[in-house]
Amino acid sequence: MLEIQENVWLAPYTTLKVGGPAAFLARPTTQEAVIEALQWAQARSLPVFVIGGGSNLLVSDRGFPGLVLHMSISGIVSRSEDGKQIYSAGAGVVWDELAARAVADDCAGVECLSGIPGTVGGTPIQNVGAYGQDVAETIHCVRAVDTASGQPVIFSSSACEFSYRRSRFNQRDRGRYIITQVDYGLEPGGPPKLAYADLRRHFAESQEIPTLAEAREAVLAIRRAKGMVLDENDADSRSAGSFFQNPVVTRAQYERVAGASSLPVPHFEAADGQLKLAAAWLIEQSGIAKGFVLGSVAISSKHTLALTNRGGATAADVILLKEYVQRRVFQRFGIELHPEPVMLGF
Repeated sequence: MLEIQENVWLAPYTTLKVGGPAAFLARPTTQEAVIEALQWAQARSLPVFVIGGGSNLLVSDRGFPGLVLHMSISGIVSRSEDGKQIYSAGAGVVWDELAARAVADDCAGVECLSGIPGTVGGTPIQNVGAYGQDVAETIHCVRAVDTASGQPVIFSSSACEFSYRRSRFNQRDRGRYIITQVDYGLEPGGPPKLAYADLRRHFAESQEIPTLAEAREAVLAIRRAKGMVLDENDADSRSAGSFFQNPVVTRAQYERVAGASSLPVPHFEAADGQLKLAAAWLIEQSGIAKGFVLGSVAISSKHTLALTNRGGATAADVILLKEYVQRRVFQRFGIELHPEPVMLGF
């Protein structure tokens, strides 16, 4: 029998450590348990929400009046297929455990995603990415339960409709599918991807191509320096990671930003001839520095994109800082920053 608890506070289940209670909470360990939980909620006309590591989530102070599924499907199995090593991981697997396993097996494709908090089940939803790599490059297929039919379904990579920080799971089918397993196709013996400037600088003096293990350690070191690796002893890691997406703009918008700044504007090529701007740079150039404090919340002292809980913060406190940052950037550059975390109960 699936155990269902009542009135469970969600703050401990998130990396920001804020948020009110869920009316009900269950921890399914199999796909069948997910289906059972759905049937239980539907019989009571309750909404359902899924959480994994809680790393990309802001829960409102009033909580959630339905059933929260804390995904606990574990296990990593690998097999060879068409020259790739396929890793099948349960949705509840800690993401960095999979990244570490792949690197230890000398399989390339997720080494730049080392240290990202959260679980496997969340990676396809937002097309998780960092340091020049994202999961869309390696996802082989996604297994899920369709909440509309209550039946298991499988999506190929192309059927997931991936784009920058987007997929069908957070766009047209938001909330419809509960991911239970993800398969990744990695390259045995492949080289690390060194597309990101910070990584290239890290290895600039090296005469040899770094190993996957060396690339992983470099990524972890860079993330730690930015407070982006979960650490109970580091207050800056009490955050939801990068809180704002890097905005994708037209060239006309870029020219407007460039005209409003006396400094070169960091930018990257994006799809359809657009450009991606660095949200952290926009925030800093709007007069908000690392370590900026607003009551019980603050901008991380290590990375401008992270909003941190200084202790005792509420979700309302986080929203105030979010809106302050958005307002300053819009006033300075006319660019609207969009939050990256999922907002639950607002």
